[in-house]
Amino acid sequence: MMMSGQQACPGDRAMIQCKDCEYFGQDDAGRMVFRCDPFNNIKEPECLNKWQLVKLNQMIAGYQSMLNYYHKLGPMQEKMFKVIEREMEDIDEADKWRVDDDDDDDTDDDGWSDPPLDPPLDPPPVV
Repeated sequence: MMMSGQQACPGDRAMIQCKDCEYFGQDDAGRMVFRCDPFNNIKEPECLNKWQLVKLNQMIAGYQSMLNYYHKLGPMQEKMFKVIEREMEDIDEADKWRVDDDDDDDTDDDGWSDPPLDPPLDPPPVV
């Protein structure tokens, strides 16, 4: 015969429910607090499965709060990118006077200009 609040386990043994376990509690806000440690004090094999579900829920809650934070940062990041882009354009505009757009410049890609061509030397006069 099973008592209420307990489930049948293999071997016709009743599993301890978390609310009846000595490692279970509730804080002042009514949230469940589990003091069980899967490496030291698990009472039943199913406790490990429950513990994994609790930890998975904690991870999901942390991920959702991180996403909410990123949604709040999104508009601020867009504004920052626009300001930085505008500043970069202003810097490029201010540096345009330094760039000479003449096509007849003899500078190579390395920044060195070609030496001027000397006129061919005439042979020395024969005396």
